[in-house]
Parts: sequence; structure tokens; C-alpha cells
Amino acid sequence: MANDDELGVERRGPALWLTIRREERRNAMSHAVLAGMAQAIDTAQADRDVRAIVITGAGEKAFCAGADLQSAQAFTTDYSDPTGHFARLLRRARASHVPLVARVNGACMAGGMGLLAMCDLAVAARHAVFGLPEVKVGVFPAQVLTVLQHLVPRRKLAELCLTGESITSSEALEMGLVNYVDDDLDQRLDWLLARMADKSPAAIRRGLYTLKAIDTMAFEESMAFTESQIALFTLTEDAREGQAAFQQRRKPQWKGR
Repeated sequence: MANDDELGVERRGPALWLTIRREERRNAMSHAVLAGMAQAIDTAQADRDVRAIVITGAGEKAFCAGADLQSAQAFTTDYSDPTGHFARLLRRARASHVPLVARVNGACMAGGMGLLAMCDLAVAARHAVFGLPEVKVGVFPAQVLTVLQHLVPRRKLAELCLTGESITSSEALEMGLVNYVDDDLDQRLDWLLARMADKSPAAIRRGLYTLKAIDTMAFEESMAFTESQIALFTLTEDAREGQAAFQQRRKPQWKGR
């Protein structure tokens, strides 16, 4: 994949890195960044060698400051289009069967919180701060709510939205916004990626599909769906290999099928 001026797309081993390269704008999202991310996530679904997608920002000051308010069309390029670039990206992320990992290297604000929330896992630098300051400029984090509402407690979410005030990385960890906070961000990220890379690709791919599919299901619907899914899990080559390796007390050799 080729790099765009504003979005770096780079393979690092089994991980695909998507890096917002707009440091001078605190890595604020442009429409080109959003479209590029959506395309990269979509393309990665067909590459079985990609085991994770890392989303981050350039530098150490900002992960993503949200929409670029200096732009004349910060939120949409065409009001007649019912789906904008940000909504398309959130839909692509939701449909991804490759784990998305947020590397929060600094301030994570507004739409940046949407990028964080659309990811399956997240690690943050100690100095990172988080917030939904939209009410300070007369708008509201509407689309972000779709991916945040099931991730953090309702009253904490309301406080973030209604006050517009930011929180620390420790507070973000406590409320479940991130998995880990570490002074050595990349060491923690590498550790987390390694813990996924040696596991069954087939189980992770189908498992992530299952995890996302049942998110909005009622109990009986979820039970019926997962009963059928567990049978399909056992039919994969990885399932047979995993059980054989366990019985033979050896390391499994995953086929990813």
C-alpha cells in the first residue's frame, strides 16, 4: 500500500500501522485521512498475513485532536451525502475481522475518541489525555457516541459530553477506555501484539466476528447465534491443530484456516 502525505500505511511484521501524519494540526482528521484509513482497513481483511492493525498519530503530543476545525468543511464535504467519511470509517472498523489496536501517544480528543473507541484494544502513554470538548465549540460528539456508549459507564460518558473537560490516562484506564497505560508505550504495544500473534488466526478472526455480532443481540438471540458459531469453530483446521498440539504437548503450527 502506498503512503499518502497525511496517512502513513506501513507493514511492521504481522501488524499494519496506520499513522496520522499531521503533527502541525495535532493530528486532526482530514477527509483524506479518514478515507485512507477506511480503505486500508478494508483491504487488510483479505490479507491473512496481517494479524493486527495499529492506529496512531505522529510524534508524541497528539494521537488525534478530532476534526480539523481550521477546515471550511470540517465535518462533511457534501451535505447531500447521507454517509460521511467518519461514519464510513467507523462502519469499516466495525466490520473488521482483524483486531484494531489504538496506540494513544498523546492527546485523544473529540473524533480522536471515536478512533480510540472503534479499536478492539488500546494502550496509552502516561502523558496522554482524553476528552470530548465538542460542547466548547457549539457541537456534540454525535457519531462518537455510537462507538463509545457501550465502552464506558453511562454517567462518565455523560460527564465527558456535557462538561467537555478532559481526563488523565489513569482515569481513562479506570473507566475502561484503554487496556494499559505505560511509560514505555511501544514496549507495552509490542508485548500486547506478541500475545495475539502466537494465537490461532482463525479463532481470532471468527471470534472477533462473533464478539461484534452479539453486541446488540438480546439474550436468546445471542445464545442461538453462539450455539451455531461454536460448532463452526471446531470445524477449522486451527481447532484440530490446537487440540492435537495440546494432547501431544507441543507448540501448535497454525494454518489460519
